[in-house]
Amino acid sequence: MYKKILVPTDGSEFAKKAQKHALFLANVSGAEIVAVSVTENNFVNGLPLDDEVYQLNQILNERSEENLKEFDKLNEDDIKINHVIREGSPAKVILEVANEENVDLIVMGSSGKSGFDRFIMGSVADKVVNSAKCAVLVVH
Repeated sequence: MYKKILVPTDGSEFAKKAQKHALFLANVSGAEIVAVSVTENNFVNGLPLDDEVYQLNQILNERSEENLKEFDKLNEDDIKINHVIREGSPAKVILEVANEENVDLIVMGSSGKSGFDRFIMGSVADKVVNSAKCAVLVVH
């Protein structure tokens, strides 16, 4: 049923639960996985490009790489997992990669945001569910 499954990861517990679901679905369907980690660094816009900002970007990119390596460790069935690291708004990047990779399913964790933060920003999962052109499984 599925040929390609997109799995966003940020290292959170919700993302880890979603990874396990995606691995199961990929195993039973023979699908490959596209694992995407988004480095959200919009808070540095307007700051002078100095060594501190450069180092912060390096740390964020290293964290994205670590999140993807942690996902690989869960893969006991040798399912093909392609890694994608991008910078930008998480929901926008997830939707772009889903379209570029022509995925059949997005499996992602629910947002841990609540209250005022959720009201102001909205959750990444909500944005993806409402805009994706493919099926979306949100794992809580």
